[in-house]
Amino acid sequence: MNTLHKLLNNQIVIGTLSILLFWYSLFFLVNTHSIPSPFETIAHLFTIKIPILLHSLASLMRVLVALGISLIIGVPIGLFLGVNKTFNRVFSPFLYYLYPLPKVAFLPVFMLLFGLGNISKVMLIIWIIIFQIILSVRDGVTQIPSSYFKVMDSFAASTRHYYQYLVVPAVLPQLISGIRISIGISLASLFFAENYATTYGIGYFIISGWTKMNYIEMFGGILVLGLIGLLIFKCLDWLEARLIPWAQK
Repeated sequence: MNTLHKLLNNQIVIGTLSILLFWYSLFFLVNTHSIPSPFETIAHLFTIKIPILLHSLASLMRVLVALGISLIIGVPIGLFLGVNKTFNRVFSPFLYYLYPLPKVAFLPVFMLLFGLGNISKVMLIIWIIIFQIILSVRDGVTQIPSSYFKVMDSFAASTRHYYQYLVVPAVLPQLISGIRISIGISLASLFFAENYATTYGIGYFIISGWTKMNYIEMFGGILVLGLIGLLIFKCLDWLEARLIPWAQK
């Protein structure tokens, strides 16, 4: 009974069952070969596990490399914007203009500048993630109550202590939330970018199945793309629980 209760409270189990139920409903209602059975699709993925693994790793590596570069560049800029009001006033209009623009529209520009290979695709994802990181970190800094800084001043804290014990812990929840938002947009844009001059990637795999009218393969790719997003989100949950335990309910 306790095991059943734990399963019913597990978000992954509930989400998986809901998706399978919705998928099966479409499969029976539409009754066309364009929407295959979910179990038939999952079984097909196991028959091509090596190719699908290579496609998944290619997409995952592009996202992780872009995320790493975005953090290295975006976090210091966000911190500087948060602590320097003059720089924030000068630079914020530039951010506010670029942030709402659909970043995937810049893919042709990156292809012209960096070619059709992996660099242009990684640059596109960086372009998507970095603005979210900068704004999340900046907002995290500006939302720190001024009384906290006065407390640090009363202890004659050094600059390193300000960042170590106040600024960085304060911005971590905002940063992880920003990463979650940007990852979802990044995966959607990566699907589009991987349709050009690519031989490995989930986006390429999905479109390849569609053009061949292999709808089992196409839906299998969509399923794997969702699993990649789930994997990244669960890793972020794990990091959040260890880096900012005070923010957990």
